[in-house]
Amino acid sequence: MKAKVLNMDAADAGEIELNDSIFGLEPRVDLIQRVIVWQLAKRRAGTHKVLTRGEINRTKHKLYKQKGTGQARHGARSAPLFVGGAKAMGPVQHSHAFDLPKKVRALGLRHVLSAKAKAGAIVVLDSAKSDGIKTKELARRLGQLGLENALVVDGEFEQNFRLSARNLAGIGLLPTAGLNVYDILHKDKLVLTRAAIKAIEERLS
Repeated sequence: MKAKVLNMDAADAGEIELNDSIFGLEPRVDLIQRVIVWQLAKRRAGTHKVLTRGEINRTKHKLYKQKGTGQARHGARSAPLFVGGAKAMGPVQHSHAFDLPKKVRALGLRHVLSAKAKAGAIVVLDSAKSDGIKTKELARRLGQLGLENALVVDGEFEQNFRLSARNLAGIGLLPTAGLNVYDILHKDKLVLTRAAIKAIEERLS
């Protein structure tokens, strides 16, 4: 499939051929969902924890004799029943990450790129460059391209462009090596440079 290429002034800069095995698939929501769940599980800290019976700083001596007092049987002040006692079956520190095959991850990336292409939400730029560090000027140029909430992907960002874009709330910058399903879906538009498309096709072909 072919895509129109624009420059930073929203002018026509030719066409580019997109690989149908990456950008022309029929999107499968189940694959995309699997990869997103894997990504979100992997980024969870898992540091939530409460004190267990063995860790609580309360006396472990038996409060009173087992029988004859007319009260319930207790063995330690650290029991969950008492104020200041341990938490019964509370959360403990652990990892939420699970394994997902590399082929499934790559396939999920192909399908989310195809979904963006099918929705007409991919904008191809000749290059992502800025004449100087001018956030207002870059915001105007991106506005001409219809990019208010977009993820810009490039092989290696030019310093002027990167510094100009860092204060734009709706614009995210991502190198090709870090391209992932969650970040692509998180933005309305996906902006790819010629260099980014070449790197993506080398990575996924």
